[in-house]
Amino acid sequence: MKLRVGLGFDVHPLEKGRDFWLGGIKLTAEKGAVGHSDADVLIHAICDALLGAASLRDIGFHFPDTDARWKGKDSKFFLKQVAAMLTQHGWTIENVDCTICLEKPKINPHIAEMKKALTPLMNLTEDDVSIKATTNEKLGYVGREEGVNAMAVALISKK
Repeated sequence: MKLRVGLGFDVHPLEKGRDFWLGGIKLTAEKGAVGHSDADVLIHAICDALLGAASLRDIGFHFPDTDARWKGKDSKFFLKQVAAMLTQHGWTIENVDCTICLEKPKINPHIAEMKKALTPLMNLTEDDVSIKATTNEKLGYVGREEGVNAMAVALISKK
């Protein structure tokens, strides 16, 4: 069996009055992420971790922000497509571990719902996906509530 690990990272600015999509769900928040698609920073990081593990470039290569087709697109579409790409190349997703860095809103109350939204897209169980959250202790763009970032690591296998 062949195993590979991939690392993903994404960042988006935050702006008042915008919808805040994170982990495939819409959160109630004063600020939302800005991006070409729905700016779901967690899904984008997961996509990059999976694509990187399979050596299939990155989300921007497959779904560039210069393409009008992806404007405002639900990022769950991207994750489903990425999972299908891995399957086409003979890879199986084993697990994903993620960390969101954000001052507010608090993420812990939403983790179960995020896992329910994400796991079917990758053909995983909720035990196969870990989502954690931290603040940036008021430091930098995250601490000033100007942006959000997420990191993800993924393990994939091929028989």
